[in-house]
Amino acid sequence: MTETTGAKASKKAATPRVAGLTIDRIYTTPGVHPYDEVTWEHRDVVQTNWKTGETVFEQRAVEFPDFWSVNASTIVTTKYFRGAVGTDQRERSLRQLIDRVVLTYTKAGKDYGYFLTEEDATVFEHELTWMLLHQVFSFNSPVWFNVGTTSPQQVSACFILSVDDTMDSILNWYREEGLIFKGGSGAGLNLSRIRSSKELLHSGGTASGPVSFMRGADASAGTIKSGGATRRAAKMVVLDVDHPDIEEFIETKASEERKIRVLRDAGFDMDLGGKDITSVQYQNANNSVRVTDEFMRAVEEGTEFGLRARSTGEIIETVDAKSLFEKICKAAWECADPGIQYDGTINDWHTNPETGRITASNPCSEYMSLDNSSCNLASLNLLKFLKDDDTFDAVTFGKAVDLIITAMDISICFADFPTEPIGDTTRKYRQLGIGFANLGALLMATGLPYDSDGGRALAGAITSLMTGRAYKRSAELAGIVGAYEGYARNADAHKRVMRKHAAATDGVRNVTSLDADVLKIAQKAWEDGIKIGEKNGWRNAQASVLAPTGTIGFMMDCDTTGIEPDFSLVKFKKLVGGGSMQIVNQTIPRALRKLGYTEETVEAIVEYIADKGHVVDAPGLKTEHYPVFDCAMGERSITPMGHVRMMAACQPFLSGAISKTVNMPEEATVEEIEEVYFQSWKMGIKALAIYRDNCKVGQPLSDGKSTKADNGVAASAAPATVVEYRPVRKRLPKKRPSSTVSFSVGGAEGYMTAGSYPDDGLGEVFLKLGKQGSTLAGVMDAFSIAISIALQYGVPLEAYVSKFVNMRFEPAGLTDDPDIRMAQSMMDYIFRRLALDYLPYEKRSALGIFTADERAEQVAGSYNTPAPAAEIAAAVTEELETLAQSAPTSAPSVSSDDAALGAIAAPKEAHSSAELLEVITGKASDAPLCMTCGIKMRPAGSCYVCEGCGSTSGCS
Repeated sequence: MTETTGAKASKKAATPRVAGLTIDRIYTTPGVHPYDEVTWEHRDVVQTNWKTGETVFEQRAVEFPDFWSVNASTIVTTKYFRGAVGTDQRERSLRQLIDRVVLTYTKAGKDYGYFLTEEDATVFEHELTWMLLHQVFSFNSPVWFNVGTTSPQQVSACFILSVDDTMDSILNWYREEGLIFKGGSGAGLNLSRIRSSKELLHSGGTASGPVSFMRGADASAGTIKSGGATRRAAKMVVLDVDHPDIEEFIETKASEERKIRVLRDAGFDMDLGGKDITSVQYQNANNSVRVTDEFMRAVEEGTEFGLRARSTGEIIETVDAKSLFEKICKAAWECADPGIQYDGTINDWHTNPETGRITASNPCSEYMSLDNSSCNLASLNLLKFLKDDDTFDAVTFGKAVDLIITAMDISICFADFPTEPIGDTTRKYRQLGIGFANLGALLMATGLPYDSDGGRALAGAITSLMTGRAYKRSAELAGIVGAYEGYARNADAHKRVMRKHAAATDGVRNVTSLDADVLKIAQKAWEDGIKIGEKNGWRNAQASVLAPTGTIGFMMDCDTTGIEPDFSLVKFKKLVGGGSMQIVNQTIPRALRKLGYTEETVEAIVEYIADKGHVVDAPGLKTEHYPVFDCAMGERSITPMGHVRMMAACQPFLSGAISKTVNMPEEATVEEIEEVYFQSWKMGIKALAIYRDNCKVGQPLSDGKSTKADNGVAASAAPATVVEYRPVRKRLPKKRPSSTVSFSVGGAEGYMTAGSYPDDGLGEVFLKLGKQGSTLAGVMDAFSIAISIALQYGVPLEAYVSKFVNMRFEPAGLTDDPDIRMAQSMMDYIFRRLALDYLPYEKRSALGIFTADERAEQVAGSYNTPAPAAEIAAAVTEELETLAQSAPTSAPSVSSDDAALGAIAAPKEAHSSAELLEVITGKASDAPLCMTCGIKMRPAGSCYVCEGCGSTSGCS
């Protein structure tokens, strides 16, 4: 913004400028630097590709707070530390990284007149440092890449370009995309200005059409998609539904997917990143159709719809709207493209219509604004605002939003941009994108199902509070450093959109006291912000989006990204010094306590989840509480419409949109996709994409998994020589040690006699549960003989324990055994007792079976009683030492909290939560493998993110 134009706008508003902001303390203590409040430790970051064994990164003795996870410190070290590894210029500490960014922001804030006093600048610096240090929020990746370095100070992750119907403009499109990809970012644009292949050129020839020009852009993106050493680039291509080439556009990726299948079946390597995948086209972009309200009403009414010439605007072809909509949905069913963007909703919430329409989005569909513009993002970690009494700290949340928005706006003052048009538009309209992560974990911790009225009400209230406070601070900034340059021209429209947000907030219906308290504060924020804005204008044309938060979500140690629900109930966790472990989500015990379960029941449920990966039939868990623990993947996954309803609950409170792909099962039909796309329009969502499991060939499964043909039947393999191994029965000696246990389960009594080999291995079991000669007695005698013979043939006891534990049938209930207070059946009790008597601790802990003393020590550990928890942690650590994948300088460490949650050694074949879930459930997840470290990625918004190294498929 030029000072002259800003001064003129200020004079028109006739509002005196305030000298500067007064910054209040939120977290920090006067006279104490945030770095002095934490304990620092040194770690070795060694990253390998598990498939090749190649070391892809190594930096020793990096410094991080002790409460940062290994995963977070690894991602920050590999992605964000600047300087050549092994040189003195290389960053070695989180302090250096945070200082590089925060001190740059603080200096710019002082230079551009944001702060009232030097003390206010100091408080700003300390508060920003404290929040970044304690993972309260994070800026988007380009800030960490570039700010404070000798590189251009690019702070934006989201870009929208434009292209006109001229060859010069089309070639410039290729150039501008290349510059953005070079920096590791992505861009989107709308090709609808390019005339169709059904129209004539001025020379009399036939136009090529936008789809033909997409080939050149796709090849360019494929060539430079690595983005240097940062990440793969991403791009979005949008075409209006009334473009004459719309059907060709819809079919582009679906037809290429069919080609991929043919080539795959012919033996070519067509996996994502495979050497032959480059022979097919359009694989480097997300495609979306921009539909109008007129078109959707035609679909609803079953009428015809006109396709318009680009050069004249006249209708040159008429199509059946419903048939065209079905083609969109069928193509999405085949290959997940195209997504859909709702033009009417998008532009109805547009603050700058006098400048131009919103025609496109960034690659992940959350940023929607003017052509040739950009947006920098930051996201808050919602779980950091959940208080000990399980209420959401809305007051502190609002203050944090104020500080973050201030920092984000300061960044535009010193930022560099990849092209002059983008820089010019961004400086004039100052689009920001504050958002959040960890919503799924927050809802679970508060005992609210993701797909519930209560969950949606809380999510909507938090989103409204976030955007309301962001715009309130934007209005305050306008009174200090001026409104955005394009505000005067768009003042009426901007005010109208502010009133729409406020009205939507007033229209939210309370469900629980939790969301009611947040909503009241949100309503006040909108009321105050509109009053201030009426006087000052606003500093920013846009304020909020919900981004994928892929890499930065891991930086903040978030369980869930963006608006997503929890990925799974079990997590893969790396340990300091090497090794890994499997833990149950730490929010689950908190949620169970919130729901009123006793510590003993909480412990039993957590043990069950550690074993099964889900809550179905968990001991003592009420079925009405199952939905609280529903996830994106697994046994109880959230329905597609559950995702859509959550998006609809948050959308009215966002300046931009939501990055989200609605995952659908493989058996989903085209009609179900039609319903999702149609209802999303009805609910006021701005953009949406779907992904049907296994609809893409280029989503390889992990090595070691069986491949399937397209019909779902396992692919045949060449016959191989079969070597048959026969087990040999090891009989018990005539005289052997044995023990007899009497027991009672639910009032039914019985006896169990177990005989052992002299070397103390179980060899036989005899059970007596009824009178001699009864049917039950006969069945149990036969069962005992079968189990005993199998044990003597070498079937491990733990195999039987894993199958029979938690089996449910009557009689069930209380027992007279102090180690097993509740049993779901006789079989459940018998094999728990055998496990306790004959299996070592390491194997029992993996099955979630403990004695009463061991459980007491675990509970004591969860209340920070050092000695017992340390003993259990030591036992887990001893097991994990055999799994260490590198030569650590210190032994892997396991925290008391992890031990208390029943942490066990992770399976050797799992390298991430996605792969861990595959091992537990036996079902392959449909996601790409990371090109850096080779492990399976997981969904993050409309992108994928690697849990191991933080690489993404293009999101921030």
